[in-house]
Amino acid sequence: MIPEKNVDTDPRDQIVEHLRPLRAFAISLTRNVSTADDLVQETILKAWGSIDKFQRGSNLQAWLFTILRNTYYSSLRKTRREVADPDGAHAATLSVKPDHDGRMAFTDFLRAFDELSDEHREVLILVGASGFSTEEAAEMMGVAAGTVKSRASRARKRLAQLLGLAEGEGMFSGIDAVTDAVLSRASVPAG
Repeated sequence: MIPEKNVDTDPRDQIVEHLRPLRAFAISLTRNVSTADDLVQETILKAWGSIDKFQRGSNLQAWLFTILRNTYYSSLRKTRREVADPDGAHAATLSVKPDHDGRMAFTDFLRAFDELSDEHREVLILVGASGFSTEEAAEMMGVAAGTVKSRASRARKRLAQLLGLAEGEGMFSGIDAVTDAVLSRASVPAG
């Protein structure tokens, strides 16, 4: 998370600093880079138009994540009956496979992560990969902190089950810090 700079600074000047995490979150929700980019653009437009509703001194990134999440789910409800890529063939062509020793493990992780429900993917990205606290994630998701903890626990257990990991077994090697954070109870190290 990026700490907010100065309470007197116009939040519009800080939005660009949050584009990268917003895009990562959008990709995790949409599973499509092009759709994610459109979602981030729509989020920024909405945030810009509603900047007067942002409470200065509060967490701008959390506010932007909330707008993105709400925009995504509103769009999802509108297109619930549409099936753009039923067999996933197009989406599979949009990904770039990692070139490290953990390539097979990462491929397995992506496959297992895709099998999780939207709620489980969302909570793992917010709490695990993005490093938001349980309380911050709860506020963004509009649920109680206990619900976030429960969802995160169930999501991690389900992901470990899909990956064939025994309880307490260490995560596989060759995986990046964000993926490891999604699978573990720790947040992504700052840096």
